[in-house]
Amino acid sequence: MKRSITLNVNGAARTVEVEPRALLVYVLRDELDLTGTHIGCDTSQCGACTVLIDGRAVKSCTVLAVQAEGTEITTIEGLSGNGGLHPLQQAFWDKHGLQCGFCTPGFIMTAVDLLSQNPEPSEVEIRHAIEGNLCRCTGYQNIVAAIQAAAGAKS
Repeated sequence: MKRSITLNVNGAARTVEVEPRALLVYVLRDELDLTGTHIGCDTSQCGACTVLIDGRAVKSCTVLAVQAEGTEITTIEGLSGNGGLHPLQQAFWDKHGLQCGFCTPGFIMTAVDLLSQNPEPSEVEIRHAIEGNLCRCTGYQNIVAAIQAAAGAKS
């Protein structure tokens, strides 16, 4: 039996019909066409599905869509404004913090949360913050460099 819920996603209220067991990641992708949030492992191990819920990084494959009702959800599509890139998106581009790009949205969303809590993190703090995100292409060095560059750009 489906239920109508309203999700506040990227600053807009969106009403959808969902089964109570529907995971947020699937609702974002399949019902709201926000495909920047990726499904990597379905077990919360990879972090590709990371979004912000009330400003905090959360793996959307661990949240039921009905649990997210009444919260502010930000996906990778909601970061940029005025047609430009968010400083973290630009830094990932500038510092080559991506290769295939599959994991990139999750890393960026995790880094947004980190920098909101700690605007000038050390390399150790950055590496600790991104421990829950996996990349199968890079050696993480350019991802760390991108987050450091974005932190510097915000200063």
